[in-house]
Amino acid sequence: MNVTRATRAVYAVFILSGFAFASWASRIPQVRDSLELSPRQLGLVLLAMAIGSVISMPLAGLVVSRLGAARTITVMALVAAAGLVTAGIGQSVGVLPVVIGLFLFGAGNGTWDVAMNVEGSAVEQKLGKAIMPRFHAGFSVGTVAGALIGAGMVALGVSPTAHLIAVAALVAIAGPLAVRDFLAVEHSEETTQRGNPLKAWTEPRTLLIGVFVFAAAFTEGTGNDWLAVATIDGYDAADALGSLTFALFLAAMTLGRWFGPAVLDRYGRVPTLRVLSLAALVGLALVVWGGSLPVAMAGAILWGLGTALGFPVGMSAASDDPRHAAGRVSVVATVGYVAFLAGPPLIGFLADDVGTLKALTATGGLVALGLLVSGALREPAAMSSGAPGRPISEPQ
Repeated sequence: MNVTRATRAVYAVFILSGFAFASWASRIPQVRDSLELSPRQLGLVLLAMAIGSVISMPLAGLVVSRLGAARTITVMALVAAAGLVTAGIGQSVGVLPVVIGLFLFGAGNGTWDVAMNVEGSAVEQKLGKAIMPRFHAGFSVGTVAGALIGAGMVALGVSPTAHLIAVAALVAIAGPLAVRDFLAVEHSEETTQRGNPLKAWTEPRTLLIGVFVFAAAFTEGTGNDWLAVATIDGYDAADALGSLTFALFLAAMTLGRWFGPAVLDRYGRVPTLRVLSLAALVGLALVVWGGSLPVAMAGAILWGLGTALGFPVGMSAASDDPRHAAGRVSVVATVGYVAFLAGPPLIGFLADDVGTLKALTATGGLVALGLLVSGALREPAAMSSGAPGRPISEPQ
């Protein structure tokens, strides 16, 4: 199979996943109004998607190891599409269909996420150089496209039902088409060697990678959810300047993911991640204690750059041995997504007591934790000696 075509296929499924998520997110206000939900009720409805993801991810390694990445994404694209259709139609019917639809969408997207990271790592190993962060940058591109098109649909008066059904059709068609160019991996031959993918939950190195990704996801998620609010509350900034600060954070993170692979190839994972972790700590300090909005904006740039590579490099590290990649990526992704769920409420609780800006200091503790365990992501000897595609047997 042509690795160039496989690379494009992985970009396609990352972009499509981001596009589907942002398309739904862009219509949340209209769904809320249609169902006349209070903020608390809306939060509970949205929790259905998170529950679907968290339930599906621990089992995703088993699914991917049995079906392969291509067939898994084909099936999960259909599940996610069914969820979008159900939620889209349900928003004019009642809360229960929306909850069911979001659960299906979350479950499909969660397993899809693991499968596309497994395939992305396989492509990375075939290429012999880092590329995973660029795949994650592709996800960001998809979210931007989905948000912009969603805004256009709102401006044109297109109903959420019609919009989400159209997105579901695109997902159901484009997903299975894209994976036809995935690498041809013989999973049946590997199954007898690999054992039960659920055993990855007992491997010390895999769990340490999971801790690192948890810290990275918490740091990234806190920036996504709270940076604009903290800037406005802490520096009495105008809403537009708060949004601009958040945009600077996202731009720095996206650029870091696009240009980061060259740095990883030159200096290796651990030195690169340690330097970026320090940059994130400095950035956080400038945001919280910088004393002025321009300094906080500079800090947001450092924070975004510092957190850019943590999650994607964690996925690569979990996949160092292709024979065990599905189970290990499932573990690491599950732990990471728990941080995305836990981070926002924790900062919110702290903010009630100390203010939003100072509550961000909790993120610094997670960055420090990631820094301490970052050695677990070191490339195995066979990869660092120039054989990135060879299976690695490591003592656990």
